[in-house]
Amino acid sequence: MTSKSNRIAYYHLPGLFECHEFYRVFLPLFQKHREYFYDWCDIGSIYGAPAECLWGGGRLGGGENDARKILSLMQKFGISARLTFSNSLLKEEHLSDGKCNALCALFNNGNGVQNGVIIHSELLLEHLRKNYPGLYLVSSTTKVLTAFRQFQDELARGEFRYVVPDFRLNRSFDKLETLSEAQKAKVEFLCNECCWTGCADRRRCYENVSRQNLGEDCPDFPCSAPGGAKGYRFSQAMASPAFIGIDDIRNIYLPEGFSHFKIEGRGLGSAILLEFILYYLTRQECQLKVREEIYLDSMLDLF
Repeated sequence: MTSKSNRIAYYHLPGLFECHEFYRVFLPLFQKHREYFYDWCDIGSIYGAPAECLWGGGRLGGGENDARKILSLMQKFGISARLTFSNSLLKEEHLSDGKCNALCALFNNGNGVQNGVIIHSELLLEHLRKNYPGLYLVSSTTKVLTAFRQFQDELARGEFRYVVPDFRLNRSFDKLETLSEAQKAKVEFLCNECCWTGCADRRRCYENVSRQNLGEDCPDFPCSAPGGAKGYRFSQAMASPAFIGIDDIRNIYLPEGFSHFKIEGRGLGSAILLEFILYYLTRQECQLKVREEIYLDSMLDLF
């Protein structure tokens, strides 16, 4: 069993489809120059969804649609790929969608690396368990489990390998420390959420995205939170009382037995994704080297 002194932090990174071209450049760099990156962390998975997926949720998908090419890249580097299918409004008739089922069938065979699905819907959970048993399941943060008792109940469910709590539970240390080792191993904290901690509309915001993924003609949810009109700002996320930084991970969460950390941002673009990777994975003295390798690669246009 891994001791608390040498635990590894596993990051679950955004943009499986949305930032595929970025990962084509970054993953070879991560493999070739592992010395540029902290030895106490690794990539646990990369998650996302292509455009026009009925089962999609959380954010609208986008980017590369050649799923075989994407899966091949993940398999080449031994990284688990996760489909983000966290639509909360699915009905029985949606379960027969051809595109989403084809993606699950493809990812069901991990060829040595097990892939997963991030889900919200109970209907979809049963559909996946029945038809694609090779995929592990992750309980989505779109459930907005803000009550710790709800979160504990979700951790107790054997269907889920990981559970992503609402970010406002990130600092509930008095309660988190009461979890068993097995429960702690299932927790996947959302580190860099920019949303206001006092937001009461989070569930409705996610439901709006679910409607959009189902093809309903509805505008984006009108965010009334302080600073919400500016969109995502990493600096704003870092100022949040719920933010989990690298010092927190090393000095608080890892010693306490938590190893899984989700980085949001699959719709923010490759330039912001690079900033997340520089902050969370890259040794400070090597950040310029990583920037140069990425910026100067002729295959990649970050801006």
